[in-house]
Amino acid sequence: FAKRLSGGNMGDTDSRRMHLMPPARPMILIPAAGASRRMEGRDKLIEEIDGEPILRRVVRLAKGTGCEVLATLPATGSFAAGRLKAVADLAVAVMSIADASEGMSASLRAGAAAADGRALMILLPDMPEIDASDLAQMLAAFDADPLRVLRATAEDGTPGHPVIFPQGLVDGLLALQGDQGARGMLSGRDVRLCPLPGRHAVIDLDTPQDWEAWRTGRAPRGEL
Repeated sequence: FAKRLSGGNMGDTDSRRMHLMPPARPMILIPAAGASRRMEGRDKLIEEIDGEPILRRVVRLAKGTGCEVLATLPATGSFAAGRLKAVADLAVAVMSIADASEGMSASLRAGAAAADGRALMILLPDMPEIDASDLAQMLAAFDADPLRVLRATAEDGTPGHPVIFPQGLVDGLLALQGDQGARGMLSGRDVRLCPLPGRHAVIDLDTPQDWEAWRTGRAPRGEL
C-alpha cells in the first residue's frame, strides 16, 4: 500500500511538472517567395543593407532567437537562385514554393504545416528596421500570454509585423487562399498589441523609390 501511495504521489508530481512546462517556442516563418512585382525588374529581397542582402539579414536575426526558422522561396523564376544563395550558408530550413504565384497564402500554408503544433511567428523579409531586440521583445511578450495572437505595432500604435499566431490558431492558416495573407484571421479576434520602437513594425520596402527614400533618410551605420 505504501508503495502504491508513493507511486501515485510521484505521478501527480510528474503531472504537475508537465503542466508547468512552458510550451515549445514558436517557429519563425519568413515568407520570401514573392515576385517583387513593384521593383521594376529588381529583387527587393537581394537589395543590400550594409553590404548584406535584406533577406539574409532577416534570416540571420531570426536564427539568433534560437527558434526554428523556415524561409519559403520561389521554386522557379529569375529570383529563385539569388535568394537561395543569400541564405545558403546560414543552415536555415528552406522550402521551395511551387505555387508561389498564388501569393502570400502559399507560404503561410507551408509554414503552418511545418509548425507541427507549435505557435508561428510570421516575419516579413522586406522590413529593414526590425532588429534583434524587437524579436526578443515579441517572443518574451508572447511567452507571457501564449494563447492569444500577438501583433507588433509602431510606437504610435499603427498595426504592423511581426505577428505571432498561437498554437490553437495555426491550423487555420492551412485554409488561406490568394494574396491577402492572414489579415482576415485577425479580424474580430482578441489581438494583443506589442509596440516596437519608432516605425520598426510598419516600414517595408516594396519599390525602388521606397528603397531610395529609406536609404536617404537612414542614420549612418552605428547610430541605429
